[in-house]
Amino acid sequence: MTTDEKKVIKYIQGDIEVGPKPFEAVARATGLSENQVIIIINDLFRRGVIRRFGATLKHQASGFGANALVAWLVPDAELERMGTLLASFREVSHCYHRPPQGDWIYNLFTMVHAATETECYEIADRMSKKSGLNTYELLFSRQELKKTSMTYVP
Repeated sequence: MTTDEKKVIKYIQGDIEVGPKPFEAVARATGLSENQVIIIINDLFRRGVIRRFGATLKHQASGFGANALVAWLVPDAELERMGTLLASFREVSHCYHRPPQGDWIYNLFTMVHAATETECYEIADRMSKKSGLNTYELLFSRQELKKTSMTYVP
């Protein structure tokens, strides 16, 4: 990567100002023009260096008082189909396949967000009925110990 690309990544990997020209501050911080920043970002996307931009929502402040990791037992032949189906629920923010380990039988994981734990159970029940998956566990978050974004360019 070029020096300018590294400069841009350094500033876009963190918080970006919300507003009509979000890359203006990146341009000021890097000494590049706003147009140069946008060209570099577009090129990084084109090359697959950047996959997406994401926003982090502080769920507690927005009315989401509960979240649960729902661990599902899914037949291997159904993983892709069930992952796509379960990920389609609007209350699901993450969906991952991970191989079972030891006595832990579950292999598909969805993160569900709702106002209450009761609603999380209701959502998991709806997901179960729609998917036909009946073996699952809800693991509720009790305390956030760390939540940061990755730093790729210090």
